Amino acid sequence: MTGASGFLGGHLVDGALRAGHQVRALVRPTSDLTRLRTVPGLELAFGDLGDGDSLRRAVDGVDVVQHSAARVVDFGGRARFTAENVEGTARLLAAARSAGSGRFVFISSPSALMGPADGDRLGIDETIPYPERWLNLYSETKAAAEQLVLAANGPGFTTLALRPRGIWGPRDHAGFLPRLVGRMVAGRLPDLSGGRPVLVSLCHCDNAVAATLLASTAPAERVGGRPYFVTDREQTDLWAFLGRLAGLFGGTPPTRRLPPPILNALVAAVELLWRVPALADHREPPLSRYSMALLTRSATYSTAAAERDFGYRPVTDQESGLRGLLDWARSIDGGPAFARPPH
Repeated sequence: MTGASGFLGGHLVDGALRAGHQVRALVRPTSDLTRLRTVPGLELAFGDLGDGDSLRRAVDGVDVVQHSAARVVDFGGRARFTAENVEGTARLLAAARSAGSGRFVFISSPSALMGPADGDRLGIDETIPYPERWLNLYSETKAAAEQLVLAANGPGFTTLALRPRGIWGPRDHAGFLPRLVGRMVAGRLPDLSGGRPVLVSLCHCDNAVAATLLASTAPAERVGGRPYFVTDREQTDLWAFLGRLAGLFGGTPPTRRLPPPILNALVAAVELLWRVPALADHREPPLSRYSMALLTRSATYSTAAAERDFGYRPVTDQESGLRGLLDWARSIDGGPAFARPPH
């Protein structure tokens, strides 16, 4: 599997090992491997998605490839996103097929369907098409990679894509939730809800792992060449959820609101400034059309197809997930703001 040194990938490693699988993880020598080196039974294969030889060695003898590594940030040029998200996926696909792997599970995202003019979308399913234009380079290259994976499906080589939305849970130090909570604790996040509920689907890491393991062994004739949304059971009011997290981690829910014209002007100004290569290539913007869409558009997804085709059921509910998140955060000494709840 790829992405093992990251948040979701680390949980995928643990879940596959608990299920009794032998696991080999492709890792860069420069990645933080402190935790992975302590995981009993995990085999590390050193390499990179840009190095075809290392990929061929990594997939040799592997039955199922789970590919979660990706460039997920909101900055950087087209060439870099294409190299990491599209060309790297194509290279891994080719290596897996040549090595005789029987299955390729791609961890995609609903962001692959995000266009610049989308509004609220509630209860959508996999029949929704890709947009003609994408909201940002991450969305565009994630869609391109997903299409490559699904098109590669064939006899003896089953490929599919999972689209977990808003993955959250313990051991997340740099994802969307810890960053938002950190800003709330510091008093730097205004309420962008516009005074209305922003309804979203989220996906606890346990649920993403459960779906990935089930999809890795489901009958090929059911899942081959198909994408699947994967979410928690709950439909969440995003800003109410963020406010609750702020309270749990020692902050206060945001109350300051920005009128939409001012907010739109700020986003336009930041995106204009971020056309400067020195910024665009190295730093994430404080605001962007993509981040605003995630925070202001309602977006919920049906998991009926995943339930039908491979028996997906959420294994962790939101309340249990929050308790686990707090327990993990309290166990960390000197962690980030997200990981320092009141005692």
